[in-house]
Amino acid sequence: MPETNYYWYKLAEHVNELDFAGNNIATAVVNGKKICIAKYNNGLYGFAYKCPHAGGIMADGYINPAGYVVCPVHRYKFDIQTGRNVSGEGYYMKYWPVRITEDGIFIGMK
Repeated sequence: MPETNYYWYKLAEHVNELDFAGNNIATAVVNGKKICIAKYNNGLYGFAYKCPHAGGIMADGYINPAGYVVCPVHRYKFDIQTGRNVSGEGYYMKYWPVRITEDGIFIGMK
């Protein structure tokens, strides 16, 4: 996703300030919107709090070894880098770019 035309919201000064659960997913409220932040392969990824299929809480799911977030309700899988449904059901999950800079951790939203 090209990172132009975004407003960058500060999530934290440092990754240690984000409250990651044992599944490496944290939640945050950004501009009034509840979202998920995943920690995977030394990167951070922002995506929707609810599954686009049946509204399952994605923070209650997990990140599998391929880097897909798995919904806890029906086990639908979504690529955390593109939002693409990779288990074949045709859904699309909203996702946002995350930047880590010397000034902190930021998420880009339009």
